[in-house]
Amino acid sequence: MIKINPTLTPASLLPKIHRLWEASAPKIRSIEASCIPGKATPVFTAAGQYTARGWTEWTQGFQYGGAILQYDATGEREFLELGRERTLNLMAPHLTHVGVHDHGFNNVSTYGNLLRLWHENRLGEQSAWERHFLELALKVSGAVQAARWATVKDGGFIYSFNGPHSLFVDTIRSLRSLAVGHRLGHVLMGENDQRISLLGRLIEHAEATAKYSVYYGEGRDSYDSRGRTTHEAVFNRNDGQFRCPNSQQGYAPFSTWTRGLAWAMCGFAEQLEFLATLPDADLVSFGGRAAVQGWMRKAAEATCDFYIEHSPTDGIPYWDTGAPGLAKMGDYLDRAADPFNDHEPVDSSAAAIGAQGLLRLGAWLGESGARYVQAGLTVLDTLFTEPYLSVDAGHQGLILHSIYHRPNGWDYVPAGSKIPRGESSMWGDYHAREVALYVQRLAEGKPYLTFWS
Repeated sequence: MIKINPTLTPASLLPKIHRLWEASAPKIRSIEASCIPGKATPVFTAAGQYTARGWTEWTQGFQYGGAILQYDATGEREFLELGRERTLNLMAPHLTHVGVHDHGFNNVSTYGNLLRLWHENRLGEQSAWERHFLELALKVSGAVQAARWATVKDGGFIYSFNGPHSLFVDTIRSLRSLAVGHRLGHVLMGENDQRISLLGRLIEHAEATAKYSVYYGEGRDSYDSRGRTTHEAVFNRNDGQFRCPNSQQGYAPFSTWTRGLAWAMCGFAEQLEFLATLPDADLVSFGGRAAVQGWMRKAAEATCDFYIEHSPTDGIPYWDTGAPGLAKMGDYLDRAADPFNDHEPVDSSAAAIGAQGLLRLGAWLGESGARYVQAGLTVLDTLFTEPYLSVDAGHQGLILHSIYHRPNGWDYVPAGSKIPRGESSMWGDYHAREVALYVQRLAEGKPYLTFWS
């Protein structure tokens, strides 16, 4: 269980955050030099060098979005120009990609960050046409993502790249694309000119995730622990009935893959923040604000509580709470995580994502959320220093000890080790930068960081 440090403040983390940005800049340059634009997108490192591996190009937005965040935090204009140019010339195929559930990852991280900076008057010479371009891109992305829709008995969801039977917990974080599109006044046009609400599909998907991907200790099955998540929920496509939990990247359907848990923590928390910006009238047809916020808050609190209770004392989780090697590690939750053990790897990317969920939920709750805020700061106090922060100029990754796909054996195992360790991922590095920027803005009294403008 995380040993929460009540004395930490955003300002107290600034020295570590500044050091993170100093380490980050040369790594962005190194990746740009070695990964040829237009070729396969870098996904994770092997022996310290970014390499491509995966099903889809789901990490390209993290690559160029990371450069935009670097500029946002430091004012180094070279990174704005890099992110701006690569977004313009390389990201367009992601806007109309009908085969993925990753629009929030790729497009809000690039076009969305640029539009936010436009509204903050941070782009230097900027024109109304650039704003219109960015808005059009985000409208298209939100609608295309919302069109990837599976109807089930009691609603529907954006289905994963596995097909229309498959609901991934990850996709809760991709709902930001629908949220931005709705905020820009856009809808999805269907047959016979039916106007399909992006907000409606956002809420239906989030509710399906809360119902089928998150557990509440209410006796759903023999492994129903409050706050745990399943990576994939599987449905019968003939009648829309839920059939079973499953896991693609976790250990088992009845254990908790901690990166999936982190996606849920962050996704529900940021959607609670987004809903708070909407008028009550927008939510009436979905049961009203109290109803929607009720089940969304329940999911956010349950997952954040599970993370706190099932992580080591320093807040860095092992890759899956049911990983079999954990049984050989004694009271591993009563001490700091050990990324150099011989049994199971930690996943620092889950920490980077989950910390933001803790911080945002705490901020949304106000005074009653102090425990979550302090837990999030405690995680970052560990994550933003060695052995997790990579200060080796020869290593292209920023945050070490990230895991991609343990069941498939894709992660690099260095000589002399029995488990993967010492490597980084695009999503881990991006979310470390994003949460660092979030905390930095709090410490410096700058505008609160949101995914919308």
